[in-house]
Amino acid sequence: MIYLDNSATTKPYKEVLDSFVTVSSEYFGNPSSLHSFGGQAEKLLSQAREQTAKLLDVKANEIYFTSGGTESNNLAIKGAAYKNRNRGKHLITSSVEHPSVRLAMEQLEEEGFEITYLPVDGNGRVSAEELEQAIRKDTILVSIMLVNNEVGTIQPVKEIGEVLKRHSTVLFHVDAIQGVGKVPLHLHEYGIDFCSFSGHKFHALKGTGILYVRDGIRIMPLFSGGNQERKLRSGTENVAGAVAIAKALRMTLAKSPDRIGAMREIQSMLRTELSKNEFIRINTPADHAAPHIINFSLKGIKSEVFVHALEKEEIFVSTTSACSSKKKSASSTLIAMGLPEEIAESAIRLSLSFNNTAQEAVETINVIKNTVKQLERVMK
Repeated sequence: MIYLDNSATTKPYKEVLDSFVTVSSEYFGNPSSLHSFGGQAEKLLSQAREQTAKLLDVKANEIYFTSGGTESNNLAIKGAAYKNRNRGKHLITSSVEHPSVRLAMEQLEEEGFEITYLPVDGNGRVSAEELEQAIRKDTILVSIMLVNNEVGTIQPVKEIGEVLKRHSTVLFHVDAIQGVGKVPLHLHEYGIDFCSFSGHKFHALKGTGILYVRDGIRIMPLFSGGNQERKLRSGTENVAGAVAIAKALRMTLAKSPDRIGAMREIQSMLRTELSKNEFIRINTPADHAAPHIINFSLKGIKSEVFVHALEKEEIFVSTTSACSSKKKSASSTLIAMGLPEEIAESAIRLSLSFNNTAQEAVETINVIKNTVKQLERVMK
């Protein structure tokens, strides 16, 4: 099997699974309990928080554990909007955000907030200058992803942070879910107020996530309950999940320096070889792109047909994002980039992890070439 759908989810590290099982079976007490068994769980939770903060170069009290990227995005965006609605009701985002951001914005629109959706260029990038022009007196939040989950475009987060330093009342949220271990991010240096992470994108477990909230920033909780996570995220803490995500983050960041070069070489190989095929159009930009994603379109071939054809050869890829792939609709990201609908409807995404090899890339290229030939004859 060759697994090339790592932007949808990654295989958990064995060590991460082992730590989850150990904590779940031996330290299963409620960390809010007064007895010593609960105290052991609370200590593990605190250690996971401190380790995560150290890895992200932030304070422990700036780390909140969530159920994943969707919750982290919703908590940051809605929590900031509700808390600051008396100061303004205007938010800015891009036209290529993940559904967990886009749909959160649409829900806020229904509640009376006004959203500006910034356009992107042909590479899927927003302009920091256009963003600054969109800021108004009533703007309270900007939310921009670090890495686009469909085509891999890296947004100018550092430049946007510099812009927002000139507009100190505007909060800055970054969805960094696709960037962990692949694209460096300096939370304090870039002036980021909120940042979202999802464990299963970097070899932790599904149902685990992190939200960074800069010290001193207040947002409104979305859940009411027992006031866990310093009153921001009620619900009995997933101690085993927190320990597991902290371990996965440590392992991923430790592997990155040695393996990111090989990942880029594999991506370059895929790009070069696929570009030689007259039926394939590469959609991932050559510059300002993450090293783990290659998005391409097939001329005259339906993407879902192609995905299932590769599946028969034990190669697993995807169409758009995993959240949208079953809807059989055109990629909204590619449409926003100005590509015609037939190109946006036939998009395929290959996404790598540090575990993928050059030999797997060679085998995938050969299978793709043969599959395109077979389907091209059938589709005529």
